[in-house]
Amino acid sequence: MVKEIKILWTDDEIDLLKPHILFLQEKGYSVLTASNGDEAIRLVKEQNIDLIFLDENMPGMSGLETLNVIKGLNPGLPVVMITKSEEEDIMDEAIGAKINDYLIKPVKPNQILLSIKKNIDTKRLVTKRTTSAYQSEFAQIRMLINTAYHFSDWVEVYKKLTYWDLELESSMDDGMEEIHKMQKAEANAGFSKFIKTHYYSWFEGTDPEIPLLSPGIFRERVLPIIQNGEKVCLIVIDNLRYDQWKILQPLIEEYYTLDSEEIVCSILPTATQYARNAMFAGLMPMEIEKRYPQLWVDEEEEGGKNLKEKDLLEKQLQRMGLTLRIHYDKINHSRGGKKLVENTSNLMDFDLAAIIFNFVDILSHARTELEMIKELAYDEPAYRSLTRSWFEHSHLYDFLKELSKLDIKVVLTTDHGTIRVNNPVKVVGDRKTTPNLRYKQGKNLNYKPEEVFEIKNPSQIHLPKSHVSSSFIFATNYDFLVYPNNYNQFVNYYKNTFQHGGISMEEMLVPMVILSPS
Repeated sequence: MVKEIKILWTDDEIDLLKPHILFLQEKGYSVLTASNGDEAIRLVKEQNIDLIFLDENMPGMSGLETLNVIKGLNPGLPVVMITKSEEEDIMDEAIGAKINDYLIKPVKPNQILLSIKKNIDTKRLVTKRTTSAYQSEFAQIRMLINTAYHFSDWVEVYKKLTYWDLELESSMDDGMEEIHKMQKAEANAGFSKFIKTHYYSWFEGTDPEIPLLSPGIFRERVLPIIQNGEKVCLIVIDNLRYDQWKILQPLIEEYYTLDSEEIVCSILPTATQYARNAMFAGLMPMEIEKRYPQLWVDEEEEGGKNLKEKDLLEKQLQRMGLTLRIHYDKINHSRGGKKLVENTSNLMDFDLAAIIFNFVDILSHARTELEMIKELAYDEPAYRSLTRSWFEHSHLYDFLKELSKLDIKVVLTTDHGTIRVNNPVKVVGDRKTTPNLRYKQGKNLNYKPEEVFEIKNPSQIHLPKSHVSSSFIFATNYDFLVYPNNYNQFVNYYKNTFQHGGISMEEMLVPMVILSPS
């Protein structure tokens, strides 16, 4: 039975509608009545109304006039217009004033009930079905988490959890959301153990299933398209999580056909200096430093750490013996985005275009630094919503629309994701220790080994080291690494901020899609 739903029925012949009102009350609805527009407006001001049935043809203030006033008071209040005739001009005006539904007199009880369910009960009923479906799948997901052994198992777990992230996002069931959050935490703990156990073997060649890592993206996914005689635009959206891709997907599919979607794996550290440079070079960071020391900037060195992507891409092409016409661009501001959109057609002159969009990364950092952004993106659903809002009004969206008019395939991916951290872990290091909150590199690190993933010999996972005794440690789950000095101040400042560099499904399991213009 429906409870606490308050309906206002406004009609100058309200006494004749008593059977309908009794019918609704028997169904559990609370029904208020008004015989004119002025009375209806007063009740809207005084009561928390959930839905209004409004007669269009009333003496004095008409239904349309009453509707305009009510919408001025509460634009989101659902209004169902009831009219004696379906005159086109009246209905056009009513629809223009944003009625939610309309009924033609004489109305039948089942019509009224259906209209209520369409406009009020839909969210509740959808939520009920959604939470029931998640309850049914909860045990299955838990079993997947407990039995996951290969990388593909964790991809399946992450996809399912992301699906329920989005399904439960608008749920009114706080208890179910909390259960889902606990299951995600359980999954991330299991995934961290998996990485600690298997990450070394991916570079030793002893794992039967090695995922597609950052250095292999161009060779394995971009190059085959070019070899097939097609032009490619590689778009790298820095810091894009899989769940963010899923909320952008419907917008992009208005202009593109999805040829393939997969989850690939960012290398450690899940940070731009390492993962993106590895992607463009087709090499792990240690090999980049050895082969092209002029193109690698060490952690302790000053200067930008990701300014050589085009050079690294050219080196990769040279090693493959390829001579391609390439276009490279990095969009950090509106001016660059506008110029890219204006010159989209020029990309037909190139075999390969590589475009980097940094907005999502900028958004992540801004959320840490700016209180206003923290308020706008205070949790994952809000962060996704802000990402979608940006995209809908972005030069990237405009660029994709223009690009869809050309015969160019799009490979869209990212270098790494990000995770909202909430658990501080103490680490002691010297002044040259890297400042990242999800990983540290240094030669005098002091920490509890059980709280991190420690790499005492970075060359084993193909990472360079600043000193002979340098080591890496990585935060797992929702942890962030904090120095004991000013501990409380830093904890309060960085808790619940989005960070990257460490080990979690959100950071390492990243989307890679191939799109063809529709």
